[in-house]
Amino acid sequence: MSVLVARVPTHSASRYLQQLAKHWSHKMEVSFSEQAATIAFPNGAGLELRADSETLDVRLSVPDDGDAARMKDVVASHLDRFAFREAPLTFDWRKV
Repeated sequence: MSVLVARVPTHSASRYLQQLAKHWSHKMEVSFSEQAATIAFPNGAGLELRADSETLDVRLSVPDDGDAARMKDVVASHLDRFAFREAPLTFDWRKV
């Protein structure tokens, strides 16, 4: 399992977290609150989001046989759609 994390600076982290969780809840297993979300993808990948007043923390887990680069792009592009006024958001992806 590859684990990638990013800290995304934004003052609207909670709003973006909730919009993304609601958007994907129609197709995936999702649980969320104003400050946290967990999303399970059908391909075995998982996404955890944490929001505070300054940042959105993103933790993406991708199976070893998965396409981590594609999953990073999927997450970033969806969040950028919701953050259209300040997009593109800055993702400082790093492996942990």
